[in-house]
Amino acid sequence: MSRQPTVTTRRTFLQRAAATSAAILAAPAIGRTGLAAADRVPLANIGVGGKGWTDMIETSAGGDVVAICDVDRDRLDKAAERFPKAKKFTDWRKLLEHKGIDAVTVSTPDHMHAPISLAAMELGLHVYAQKPLTHSVHESREMARLAEQKNVVTQMGIQHHASTRIKNAVHLVQNGAIGKVSEVHTWTDRPGTFWKQGLDRPKQGQTAPANLAWDLWLGVAPQRPYVPQFYHPFHWRGWWAFGTGALGDMGCHILDPVFTALQLGAPSQVRAEGPEPHPESGPLWCVIHYTFPGTKFTTDQVRVVWYEAGKQPPRAIFKAPSNWKGSTNGVLFIGEKGNAFVGFPEPAELFPREKFADYKLPEMPANNHYRQWTSAIIGQEKAACPFAYSGSLTEAVLLGNVAFRSGETIRWNAKKLKAQGVPKAEQFVKREYRTGW
Repeated sequence: MSRQPTVTTRRTFLQRAAATSAAILAAPAIGRTGLAAADRVPLANIGVGGKGWTDMIETSAGGDVVAICDVDRDRLDKAAERFPKAKKFTDWRKLLEHKGIDAVTVSTPDHMHAPISLAAMELGLHVYAQKPLTHSVHESREMARLAEQKNVVTQMGIQHHASTRIKNAVHLVQNGAIGKVSEVHTWTDRPGTFWKQGLDRPKQGQTAPANLAWDLWLGVAPQRPYVPQFYHPFHWRGWWAFGTGALGDMGCHILDPVFTALQLGAPSQVRAEGPEPHPESGPLWCVIHYTFPGTKFTTDQVRVVWYEAGKQPPRAIFKAPSNWKGSTNGVLFIGEKGNAFVGFPEPAELFPREKFADYKLPEMPANNHYRQWTSAIIGQEKAACPFAYSGSLTEAVLLGNVAFRSGETIRWNAKKLKAQGVPKAEQFVKREYRTGW
């Protein structure tokens, strides 16, 4: 049942991958039809440590792991113990030459999501990519475009989207329980103790350990020396060269129910507050103010505010009881008739409670975000977070970083992918790849 890659030689493949990456340059795609329910998808997993381990294990329930890849030999060997029949690779470009693969998971640091996913889709492979979908706004647009062009089944890894509590929140907003929404407040406790930001880049480094292919880990990012614990295996999130800060990390999760419930598109304006931008590292904190055109679920326009590093909206606007515990990560919809809250992981709730005492929350069934993707590949259902949706969501999320890093209010022209009148924002909308990538 597997589709053979169109590339027959490494040289030909590398030429194609390089062309795709250099150009950086998605509508749910429906998978193959006419296959028996027992068919299993031949899978390759790129990045098998940390979240990549979970993605590998979860997707394997609906497929067969035939190839695994990681630049860290220790992580690769651990994955091989779990899937001993899978062929091992340290270079994802060589993995994509491997025959008999139909789909890949991409669970690398943010800066490599798009280069790998674009190359995989060019070969007609279905892709499950971790959030944020990409490292730059421009890459998100290209991911969505190519997924549609190649008609592949795609999914971004925002597992909360499939949960009952998020589905409940979306339902009660769209069902009119709180009336038209005028503003939304969203917040996270990241980065905090999870990883550090606002750091100066180390000037000295050392030779990477033997188990780590450092140049492959850097990939399309600028060259720099290896520094123990500063980048690999986790603290890369705090560095602009590799990560997208707290907003990129948690924004795709927390803003997902906002985009889904209100059916938002591109923002018209984005403004940021925070400390002086650091050229190398994400902020200690920031607050992002988005303005979106109205939809049928909102007033004429809707304001969405993002808070991070433990900052939250004023408690008074919640209209919650004084003994309400609150949430360290959450969403508050403010509507004409009342407010709707959903947390991560707290369930959906309506405020003020006394006004909604008789309101019965629906029990929307949860589903498996991973299995949905593999089932879609064999034509049994559709992916809920294809790149057509998640690309647009990621674009908006990352525009917050563009506003913060440029220090300017962004008036966004989505059609032209331009921050109007802010030429210095261009470097944050579209990035340059390292020579040779």
